[in-house]
Amino acid sequence: MRRRQFLTSGTALLSTALAGCGHPPVVLDMQSATSADIADEVAMTAEPDSEEYAVVTSARENGTATRRGRYDLFDRTSVVRVDDTFYEVSETRVSSSEVTVYEVLIDFDPDDTTPDVGEIRYDELPEVDRQRLESVLSGDHPTGQDGYDMGVGYGTAEEVNGSVFVPERQYDVIVHDGNRYRVAVNSRTASEAEYRYEVTEIAPDVEAFADQVRDRYLFELSGLSEAEQTVVEDAIESGYYEDDDAFRSVVERIRAHEAIREDDFYGTWLIAYEGEEYITYVEW
Repeated sequence: MRRRQFLTSGTALLSTALAGCGHPPVVLDMQSATSADIADEVAMTAEPDSEEYAVVTSARENGTATRRGRYDLFDRTSVVRVDDTFYEVSETRVSSSEVTVYEVLIDFDPDDTTPDVGEIRYDELPEVDRQRLESVLSGDHPTGQDGYDMGVGYGTAEEVNGSVFVPERQYDVIVHDGNRYRVAVNSRTASEAEYRYEVTEIAPDVEAFADQVRDRYLFELSGLSEAEQTVVEDAIESGYYEDDDAFRSVVERIRAHEAIREDDFYGTWLIAYEGEEYITYVEW
């Protein structure tokens, strides 16, 4: 990650995540960008063991790919990097249906640990249940509240085939490291869609893709007043957080150009300044 990590990537969660934590009311953050940085800002990288990787490679090899799921895979960007090649991905919802999804609830400090259905040791659970519950049972446990303390999403019964909790609970107490936890199961109806994917190669490597991004988004920030230069140089050095006339003037200049992404009160641009390229995050 580049410096000033909390400002990178133009994250839409920035204000929510930092609300009440001294987050400045305005931000101008300019970080020097290599071709790799530029590519990472615009495209998502599909890791070899990910669902995104499997979909893109299948569509590349077969002309199209299909998938069933309860969410879009490529809602942030349609440009995906697989290994060193970049693809434009078309994601089309072709049908939808209702499915039942399950959540396993855990009470870490139950008043009564006597099982009504049955008890099982954690290491005797099927692999599918251990995978879902390992991090929850091994970590710090929220306690002290009435009822169940945490829910673990299980998905559909098909996704956890062989579970002893879904779709029918066979045990209601888990024993783990000498502790006894009570278990319940909730179910609800959710929408599941069938998606069709097609991909088009748009760049064979990082440099070629970064050049495409430059052609579309890069602009020169020049002809600045002394006060505006101070804003920009401070933004490069450590970030600028003062809502003054010079800041607003610089932001107005930036917003006159196409953003990599822009929302109501923040955005990300690619800027050239005095011979260097910068990924620039602005919040106004």
